[in-house]
Amino acid sequence: MHTFSITGNYVDLFNREVFPANIRVVNGIITEIERISEEQEYFLLPGFVDAHVHIESSMLVPSSFAHLAAIHGTVATVSDPHEIANVCGMEGIRFMIDNAAATPFRFFFGAPSCVPATSFETAGAVIDAAGISVLMRDPDIWYLAEMMNYPGVLFDDPEVMAKLEAAKKSGKPIDGHAPGLRGRDVVKYASSGITTDHESTTLEEALEKIEAGMHCLIREGSAARNFDALIEVLRLHPDKVMFCTDDKHPDELIMHHINDHVKRAVALGYDLYDVLRAASVNPVLHYNIPVGLLRAGDAADFIVVADLKDFQVLKTYIAGELVANYGVSLLPVPEVKPVNRFHAVPIRGRDLIVHAISDEVELRVIEALDGQLITKELIMPALVRGGRVIADIGRDILKLVMVNRYQPGVPPAVAFVRNYGLKAGAIASTVAHDCHNIIAVGVDDESIAAAINAIIEVKGGISVAASAAHLACLPLPVAGLMTDEDGLFIAKKYAALDEAAKQLGTQLRAPFMTLSFMGLLVIPSLKLSDKGLFDGSKFAFTDLQITASSSAN
Repeated sequence: MHTFSITGNYVDLFNREVFPANIRVVNGIITEIERISEEQEYFLLPGFVDAHVHIESSMLVPSSFAHLAAIHGTVATVSDPHEIANVCGMEGIRFMIDNAAATPFRFFFGAPSCVPATSFETAGAVIDAAGISVLMRDPDIWYLAEMMNYPGVLFDDPEVMAKLEAAKKSGKPIDGHAPGLRGRDVVKYASSGITTDHESTTLEEALEKIEAGMHCLIREGSAARNFDALIEVLRLHPDKVMFCTDDKHPDELIMHHINDHVKRAVALGYDLYDVLRAASVNPVLHYNIPVGLLRAGDAADFIVVADLKDFQVLKTYIAGELVANYGVSLLPVPEVKPVNRFHAVPIRGRDLIVHAISDEVELRVIEALDGQLITKELIMPALVRGGRVIADIGRDILKLVMVNRYQPGVPPAVAFVRNYGLKAGAIASTVAHDCHNIIAVGVDDESIAAAINAIIEVKGGISVAASAAHLACLPLPVAGLMTDEDGLFIAKKYAALDEAAKQLGTQLRAPFMTLSFMGLLVIPSLKLSDKGLFDGSKFAFTDLQITASSSAN
């Protein structure tokens, strides 16, 4: 029998009080919380839960993610494995579950509802309604992950409805993904049984979704940052709020996680108990996951913090086991056997040529927005040289390329993007939501081809080409999304590539993360598929080039 006691100022989130206490733990379970008289130096509170995260976006396998997250007081995540599922299907989901099982950290995976996310792109796998039914019966699957195909919900697509019905039969929650959905559309979307959304970008949008019956997940990740816009929801509907990161790159994960949401919210004057409940109680109750909340009879999943202002995490316990101690992770990182699906072959610069349909053609240009997943559509005059449309560095109109990684020899899809800021070279990645084909942005065809080919050589990763001859690459051997190497090492290597991209001129906070969302078709307005330029507002392909006469109309 393993027994220990710990003393501190106990933060009781259910009775909304703080008092000195001695907590007794027997075999990983809290058996007694004894009130004592003497004030203590440190504070004891439930561990933090990330209510929606794609582990793959950390570029780390689950066990390596846990190794870093535990330092920040995170004890559990609600994790959608649809990134690896889009590459490797059921094999990828099982990889995540098995690797997660090698660590005491609590991972709760969902069944990816959109593999592929749409029919307008090429993925490495398909999980249909029958597959969802199988997954929803699996005890390792805790919910139906984000239903990104909101048009399918709104128009009663039979396959989408069958997936939702399978989730309802299981009695497990259904996660949503409805950027910009308002009015009758959001009411219908929520009425289908969908209970959360993490895509709101304005307070009004979030409140409308809550009114329709959904919970608001306040997201602050490496690319999409909605905390400032949405935190007021916590004051208005504290029981309907959870905190999440959605996508967190390794250079940020080494610095902070959900503890940053908590610190910022308390600093803004929000109620301490409401803040801490959003970071722990609310996701545990909503998803019905077995995570302790610092009550007698609960698993001993809790943290020790220095104060209730900065929330410096001193110790993290999971099931009574000390897993992080004063910034040092004690969690194991097991050996990994990578899974992958990659069949792309090298390309040439001339494969990226865009022939102008006239000398005075206009372009549909994707406008990237720093800190947002949404984009805007711009109509801008093209720069034409020798009958070809080329990048226009002066107006920051760069070439965007998508290469099918699953079928060799498919011609690349090419578009143009603004606000990237590169003055030379190119960057490329196989982290390209959600189908994870190869995506690249750059100022000239040779540099773009070089960046893409560097990734093809290692069968997945991220790369920077300062020129066609000067390359740096981070291989991601697990599905082209993750690595099994040490998290701190990868964070440093990623940070070096991030800096190399910024040396080429980009001012974006997270250039690789922003690039990864330029192919996410389910987020309006304009995105690039491996099959062509896609209008997310109309959910249809659209022309890249526009003649002056047609744009006038």
